[in-house]
Amino acid sequence: MDKIITSQPVSIKNVTVSDPFWSEYVELVRNTVLPYQWEALNDRIPDAEPSFAVKNFRIAAGLENGEFGGLVFQDSDVAKWLEAVGYSLQTHPDPKLEEIADGIIDIIEKAQQPDGYLDTYFILKDPGKKWTNLHECHELYVAGHMMEAAVAYYKATGKRKLLDVMCRFADNIDSVFGPEPEKIQGYDGHQEVELALVKLYEATGNERYLKLSKYFIDERGKEPNFFIKECEKRGWYSHWNRGQVPSPELEYNQAHKPVRQQEVAVGHAVRAVYMYTAMADLARETGDKSMLDACRCLWSNMVNRQMYITGGIGSTHHGEAFSFDYDLPNDTVYAESCASIGLIFFAHRMLQLEQLGEYGDVMERALYNTVLGAMSRDGRHFFYVNPLEVWPEASEKNPGKHHVKPVRQKWFGCACCPPNIARLLTSLNQYIYSYNKNTVYTHLYIGGEADIELEAGKIKLKQESRYPWNGRIKMTVVASTAGNTSLAFRIPGWCKNWSASINGKKADGIAKVENGYAVFTDSWKAGDEIELYMDMTIDIIQANPKVRANAGRVAIQRGPLVYCLEEADNGGILSAVSIDVNSQLSAETDDSLTQGAVVIKGKAFRTGGENWKDVLYKTYSDNEKEVDFKAVPYFMWGNRKPGEMLVWILRK
Repeated sequence: MDKIITSQPVSIKNVTVSDPFWSEYVELVRNTVLPYQWEALNDRIPDAEPSFAVKNFRIAAGLENGEFGGLVFQDSDVAKWLEAVGYSLQTHPDPKLEEIADGIIDIIEKAQQPDGYLDTYFILKDPGKKWTNLHECHELYVAGHMMEAAVAYYKATGKRKLLDVMCRFADNIDSVFGPEPEKIQGYDGHQEVELALVKLYEATGNERYLKLSKYFIDERGKEPNFFIKECEKRGWYSHWNRGQVPSPELEYNQAHKPVRQQEVAVGHAVRAVYMYTAMADLARETGDKSMLDACRCLWSNMVNRQMYITGGIGSTHHGEAFSFDYDLPNDTVYAESCASIGLIFFAHRMLQLEQLGEYGDVMERALYNTVLGAMSRDGRHFFYVNPLEVWPEASEKNPGKHHVKPVRQKWFGCACCPPNIARLLTSLNQYIYSYNKNTVYTHLYIGGEADIELEAGKIKLKQESRYPWNGRIKMTVVASTAGNTSLAFRIPGWCKNWSASINGKKADGIAKVENGYAVFTDSWKAGDEIELYMDMTIDIIQANPKVRANAGRVAIQRGPLVYCLEEADNGGILSAVSIDVNSQLSAETDDSLTQGAVVIKGKAFRTGGENWKDVLYKTYSDNEKEVDFKAVPYFMWGNRKPGEMLVWILRK
């Protein structure tokens, strides 16, 4: 089949970020997050959970004595950190950081087995059980993250050592898995290798890797089910329970039916969106329209029925999973950081298949709210879970809410989220623009420059804004040899009114609006300026009545940002606060949070002012008191004194 390509991302190397909002985060990741995470991976952070990740590789390489430590998939933490380094080096060369990365790559190469196999858990702890428990032990998941790291590092430095290591491992995997009778006809419990093999194919041109990715996706969910057969073969023994277990929950692994027949997002949220990303990749690379149709169907269910207003997905901590349509509890939510990152991956791939503003809207929602909120402003503390309601005492004392933390953590024994955040933010450049023939699409409003080669020639653009605090965007044509070119700007779903000008003259009337993008076509020359004005009004949001957790409640949004109440500004017992949806709200700059931050202020009502000591219930009385409230951007919560937090607020 022919490829389905309607646009492709502008390369990380061809986009620079110079932005009042985002440059701070780019520098934070480069100067703080990556060094901090390297220390964590080496177990050098006081009072933090140990990682064991680097140590495992050193032991496997014969450079140190000891036993394997950590979880079965611990290698993936090093892989994601290396991938983040690769992205960072593509835009900001750093000899010292490159030297550190080269050092661990040398160790990884030494740890690789003669046949190409590479997984420190099975090399050190269980060498006789390789490929015997794919359902639980994530060998291919780990391999996938290592492949992604290898591709990113090769693109950054041109060095092939890690790429060659992973090609040898991919060749080993290809010799083990496939439809042939002598091979394992199966797939991993945690999807990841599928999308990674597509990247490895794109980097090397080796079509065996694309074919292997397609095999894993096509094989998934076939009858008789592989996970059940595998479990029977090992006597129903569980790696995690160290004993016999019932039959695998196939929906949890998205293995309950072939992927083209799946219509509802189910199971572990991260695994799901990694798989959907791979499906979109394969639809693009192979021209498989049935795969694209499945992606559209799964996308629609997930974002229209199972996604939080913050761009979080995965509503239950039992299995870090989707539950069912419209079940979106706020105080027991999981919404793992990795899941929102995977959602961004999926949205980004769908944008390459079809330019629909809704994909960019979701990408923006997850990025500005959940992903940014998952990391503290010091770059050294992280959320694994991203709740929409927090009562610290309940987090401490209620077993059903132990997973909901009121403060970000230094590190985690299962630390998939921190390096995942790092690799997303270091690769942010590639999410801003895409192009097709002679059209440039702007998906995210992040200041900086982009060099883009179109069919008709080259164009260089410079974007300036104060987004997300302000909706004015200026795009300047720095240089162009492309002649007649279309510049398409996403008009976000939250934007109710917008206008535009070209070189100071009103121009929104001449724009062609297609699928959520305003398209301006001209023979652009150096110095031309397009200005986009998006009205950032304060929006009071209500949820579908089927979302029972939000009955009688509203949320506040301005531009791409969701807002929340914090105890630091509004006192405790936030559940007793209600806002008048018809009252006047104001947006004000508050530099006490961060330079240029906009907060929302207004009038609210608080119940329960009289003495309730030793009284649990009594006859209702209308005793509300008018109070002022202050709402801050959700991504900023938890950076001050620990306390309550609330996104969905009672309405008056």
